[in-house]
Amino acid sequence: MNAGHTRSSRSDGSGEVTVPPFAVISGSQVRHALDGREKEIVELVEATYRLHADGRTVNPPSSFLRFPDRPAARMIALPASLGGTSPVDGVKWISSFPENVRSGIPRASAVLILNDPDTGYPFACMESSIISATRTAASAASAADRLSRDRPRPARIGFFGTGLIARYIHTFLQGSGWTFDDIGVYDLSPDSAAGFRLYAERSSGAARVTVHQRPEELIRTSDLVVFATVAGEPHVSDPEWFDHNPVVLHVSLRDLAPQVLLASTNIVDDVEHCLRAATSPHLTEQLTGNRDFVHGTLDDVMAGRVDVPTDRPVVFSSFGLGVLDLAVGSYVYDQVSRSGELQIIDGFFHERRRYG
Repeated sequence: MNAGHTRSSRSDGSGEVTVPPFAVISGSQVRHALDGREKEIVELVEATYRLHADGRTVNPPSSFLRFPDRPAARMIALPASLGGTSPVDGVKWISSFPENVRSGIPRASAVLILNDPDTGYPFACMESSIISATRTAASAASAADRLSRDRPRPARIGFFGTGLIARYIHTFLQGSGWTFDDIGVYDLSPDSAAGFRLYAERSSGAARVTVHQRPEELIRTSDLVVFATVAGEPHVSDPEWFDHNPVVLHVSLRDLAPQVLLASTNIVDDVEHCLRAATSPHLTEQLTGNRDFVHGTLDDVMAGRVDVPTDRPVVFSSFGLGVLDLAVGSYVYDQVSRSGELQIIDGFFHERRRYG
């Protein structure tokens, strides 16, 4: 059934609470709702960071499901509650199966459930690998902008890891007005590096695109470095590779050894979330016994509470907050609803009377 729908569960005028209709939103609808709206989504993500800093969110620790027989794989539940003018609760359920890439399918798959804050009833289930990549890329684009404002704007970008997330980050940077003279590419998989190179050459105009054979070469020739890998433990450990003081978007969270973080200014999305689950910041805390190496959050930078020195590298480590998924997912829901293409599942909630 196609219908427009407001997500409020309260009927007009009476104040009575009702069970909301349940909708399913496909990946193609999600993509259409977000396509070409990079600047708008970056602003949405920044507004969500402000709500989070103001205490108007609930964002408990993520829950990890791991498998003894499949140590590289995992599933993660990110429950959250977002306040503000359009409150919503919900959870993202995302899997990461790196072996998928060998079969030619994406590593990650996900769904997002949106819950009505009045009744607790779910009112939407949507494909969420696109939402997850979008909120990650928007957060990275915001950090690239905010952390480079007091230094020359980076003109050389390097992508360490060339999967879906790297592509989305490049798209969001371009959609936010960034241009680059040089684009560097490094990946353990030659096929992935070659594929990303073709994508970058098609979408980046006159930028030179270079596939590097060594990690050090990529990092030393980039003013803005994007780590978007599936690494489970640090593999870049030499602080001297960062002597040119680049801006580093440490999106995959486990690439950099503590020595690199200790030689850098460290900005995170959320201190408590970033310093857990064996991330690079967590390992640095365990090594030093303190959190003094964390300079502040991205919201601190946006609000002017924290200044970013220009005489050392700056590393943005982002754990990825569930409230960002809710914000982007709610945006998608509203866009699809206004288009009249919301797919309502009639009778999804069957038992509505306590005693039949």
